[in-house]
Amino acid sequence: MFSKDGAKFSSEIQELEQSTSPSNYNSDDHIALYMNTSQRGLLQETNHNKSKFKLGRPTVHPDTESTPSNFQIPSRPLRIPFVKKIDWSSLWKKAKVWIKEPLNMVLFLWIVCVGISGAILFMVMTGMLNSALPKKSERDTWFEVNNQIINALFTLMCLYQHPKRFHHLAMLVRWRADDVLKLRDIYCKNGTCKPNERRHMSVVIALLHVNCFAQYALCGLNLGYPRSKRPAIGVGLCLAFSIGAPAFASLYGILSPLGKEYETDVEAQGPGSGSDPTRLQPKSFEKRYSFMSRESTRVQEPNPEWVGGLFDLWDDISLAYLSIFCTCCVFGWNMDRLGFGNMYVHIFTFLLFCLAPFFIFNLAAVNIDAESVRTALGLTGVVLCIFGLLYGGFWRIQMRKRFNLPNSKFCFGKENLTDCFQWLCCCYCSLAQEVRTGDFYDVVEDKFYYKEMDSVTGGRPSSNQAGVIEENSTRPLRTSGVYAPGWHQSEEEDSQRGTNSATEPPFVAVIQK
Repeated sequence: MFSKDGAKFSSEIQELEQSTSPSNYNSDDHIALYMNTSQRGLLQETNHNKSKFKLGRPTVHPDTESTPSNFQIPSRPLRIPFVKKIDWSSLWKKAKVWIKEPLNMVLFLWIVCVGISGAILFMVMTGMLNSALPKKSERDTWFEVNNQIINALFTLMCLYQHPKRFHHLAMLVRWRADDVLKLRDIYCKNGTCKPNERRHMSVVIALLHVNCFAQYALCGLNLGYPRSKRPAIGVGLCLAFSIGAPAFASLYGILSPLGKEYETDVEAQGPGSGSDPTRLQPKSFEKRYSFMSRESTRVQEPNPEWVGGLFDLWDDISLAYLSIFCTCCVFGWNMDRLGFGNMYVHIFTFLLFCLAPFFIFNLAAVNIDAESVRTALGLTGVVLCIFGLLYGGFWRIQMRKRFNLPNSKFCFGKENLTDCFQWLCCCYCSLAQEVRTGDFYDVVEDKFYYKEMDSVTGGRPSSNQAGVIEENSTRPLRTSGVYAPGWHQSEEEDSQRGTNSATEPPFVAVIQK
């Protein structure tokens, strides 16, 4: 006879046998791993090392009492799901969607170039190419060429990212309401308030700046010294800081309060954070939508169009000359007022895209003895400077998508490729068309609205409109434009008009109605 504990254990075994897997479980997609589950006296049994067990009954030794410790606990197969099949078709579809984005395409090319040069550099250092390159001079040349290429690629990446990081540092020092919200979207998980967020953000931003400056120092050592005279300690320190700083910044962003979730912003608010979410959120909301009580009746353009053709550059002489001789400045100003980021960040980034590759690759060619390699590196820098115009093509794509502007598919039937091709072939014409389109419409929170001169003030904004402009002067919003018939002016404006209001013509929108 079994004891009560033994009966209880037998019932547990029966329940395990009767348990079934979920209905949506597919055993073909997993590998079953059978493991022995032991309890109490099972470890003392001699047969516990067997690879397979069957459900058995508890055994009782004749000279001992039937206690639960003498039972051989039966094993139950434990299924651990290991991935057996990969859906390559869905993975391939996701990869094709990812690579269609221009920024992802450039990043992929950068990774490929770094991977190829890094692999060649590794094989030369380890002697794997000694049979193909028997002479030491040849191996030294290949080492220096690939070393300079990797150095140039990482330096260019830091140069392109540094204007944005300087802007983040400026917002961190300034710490206004809008700056806090923007920095939270970038560095805080879910864009919510975190305890002592300003201090933690300062650590991450400082490490990112260390990464850039260490890479610049490494680039200076590689360009300023030949390989035989290059200080190994300096190169090692710069390399360690340039690699370790962004890695530590990533870990810090994940493990610090910036990467953690909190139930409410008030709980996350620490005593020394320096900001009050209860004040920041309503203030930003009020600033962003302070005009909506009046602007809500504006007439939105449902199907906006590009103003003028691509080659109508000389329709506006002043705009034509500005687009030709001040391309970067006009581009940055236009992106700022359309809501695509800070003007100065765009200006410096555009300049770096169009100038930095030429200097970096030509300076890298100085330490290379082979004439053909030096020529190839110089031409590479020139080609990359030309392709730097694709920075404007990328933001033309964003402008077309955000404001629902018509697309063109004359370049292999691809609209994104057509926008980039237009900037490569005639960057001045593309920029002038974008500026004309931005001037023709009123830009309000990612939407285009009809524009019309105010007949009351003779084209000047009214007193209330001027207040809105002053309040939102830091945002790329322009409030002069047409209002729908339901909009009424203030009593002060009516009193200013006096008796002459009866003789003034009505709005065009009223006539249309």
